[in-house]
Amino acid sequence: MIMIGQSRRLSEPLRWGRRERIAVATVLALAVAALAGLGIYALTSGAPARRDCISVTFASSVGAAELHGCGERARRMCASGDFPGIAEELRVACGRAGFPFRPPKQRKPA
Repeated sequence: MIMIGQSRRLSEPLRWGRRERIAVATVLALAVAALAGLGIYALTSGAPARRDCISVTFASSVGAAELHGCGERARRMCASGDFPGIAEELRVACGRAGFPFRPPKQRKPA
């Protein structure tokens, strides 16, 4: 198949007509509107952070585990002294939440 005038068409830059410019402007306007809507949604959604919550992530036998509690449950976890392996991390989290921390009891060697 002979392409008559193909080299001339390839050497000239593309010409954007009115229809193409409107289509590109519409797509760009929709993209900006979608990004703005997504940004507004991200800023206004979600629950506010509570000051009386503690959250500690620590190594476990099957990977990472999380100890999380709010309110009275968090206060009991801080005062229990039942978590010797994560005592330092728990002390920091309890201090941030304003709960008194009781260190775990030292075990006597057998």
